[in-house]
Amino acid sequence: MAEKLVIVGAGVAGVNAATKLVDNGYPGENITIIDMGKSPYERKPEEVMTGFLGAGGWSDGKLTYHTAIGGHMSKYCGEEKAMELMDQVITNFKRFHPKPEEVQCSDPQAEPDFIKPYFGLRLFPVWHVGTDYLSEIAKNWYDYLVEKGVEFVWETKVTNIKFDIQIIITDASEVDNFTIEYDRLIFAVGKSGIDFAQQLAQHYELPTEPKPVQIGCRFEAPQHHFQNLIDISYDFKLYRKFEDKGVSLRSFCTNNNAAYVAVEETYGDHSYNGHAKKDESYRNNMTNFGILMEIQGIENPFEWSREVVSKLQHNGTGLYYSPSRQPSTTSEGNKVTSHPINNLDLVREVMKGYFKYIENFIEDLKKVFPTLKDDWGIYIPEVKYLSPEPLVNYNDLSLVDFPNVHFVGDALSARGITVSGAQGIYVAESLLA
Repeated sequence: MAEKLVIVGAGVAGVNAATKLVDNGYPGENITIIDMGKSPYERKPEEVMTGFLGAGGWSDGKLTYHTAIGGHMSKYCGEEKAMELMDQVITNFKRFHPKPEEVQCSDPQAEPDFIKPYFGLRLFPVWHVGTDYLSEIAKNWYDYLVEKGVEFVWETKVTNIKFDIQIIITDASEVDNFTIEYDRLIFAVGKSGIDFAQQLAQHYELPTEPKPVQIGCRFEAPQHHFQNLIDISYDFKLYRKFEDKGVSLRSFCTNNNAAYVAVEETYGDHSYNGHAKKDESYRNNMTNFGILMEIQGIENPFEWSREVVSKLQHNGTGLYYSPSRQPSTTSEGNKVTSHPINNLDLVREVMKGYFKYIENFIEDLKKVFPTLKDDWGIYIPEVKYLSPEPLVNYNDLSLVDFPNVHFVGDALSARGITVSGAQGIYVAESLLA
């Protein structure tokens, strides 16, 4: 008889795990998925952080196809297997896509000479699903799982998990607290659940591996300044390292053509991300991308990041700086929520000397793209909260001390749609073996 499986989090990791299971005969009636957000039929476009397909599967739609970024999937299962798992994630997005023929892969090969003196350029294949199709994909995917018997519990927050007696305690929005028993658990929370994951790790004294700080800003400018690079690599990734300082920088999640800055709310604070629309009617001829610093050697990196983000707020939102521009509008036509500042003194102070690396990054952008000049703006902060990564068994991503509990996605420091989904499928395969 199949075990009672509970998945905490209906993001890309959890959904891919459930799909792999029911595709291969695991009874859907034995699977329950709990999420703080809403079904794809109830979820609004601006509800970015929680709900079916999580954050990346709702507002991004670019599937990076390489093991060198997005988390260390290959360290668990090897390069060949990691790529096979990523193929399965991409196949699922095509499978539930209303127009799968429009899913295209860009695969740039050569780094252009004009970049080399200033930045490294990481060139990886990227599958472009199309942000405008994500809602339809989510509905098709959700319908399939429901038809297979999978039970979804929406708008319900998991407040505690008793690993030792296999009980999940929840706080539903419309009913009293209730508990759910499980035989096996896949802990697949997204960004909004990282704090909870850390609480569990501390309570059960799980052995962990500390992760570095990842913080920076969302850069935005008219697209024409970057067009010569976009023609080579749509989702370009510029990077540089200062190994002696323990600091590396990279551009992250580049959006073009119909590119919009998005506000994320985590732990009551605002930070920024970006997305791109596929429909030509949304074209604004803008480009945006994150400039993220990875900082090694900071004690308690999660708490450090939380403190910095909280100090980069004004009147309940983040900051915006530009030498010449005003905050842009969202795809709904509203001005991006932010507080404009006239100088960067506060940011330099709060980031404790690290912001100079981002300023130097921007100065070199102006050299590589000479038309850019002062025609740009930054939204502050952008942050990736990485709690200490729990040590897991490499064959099934189960906790060393609790072999019936599997950590995947953001809870296991995945940093992208493809890797998160691959981790979910990897666990599902172990349950089917």
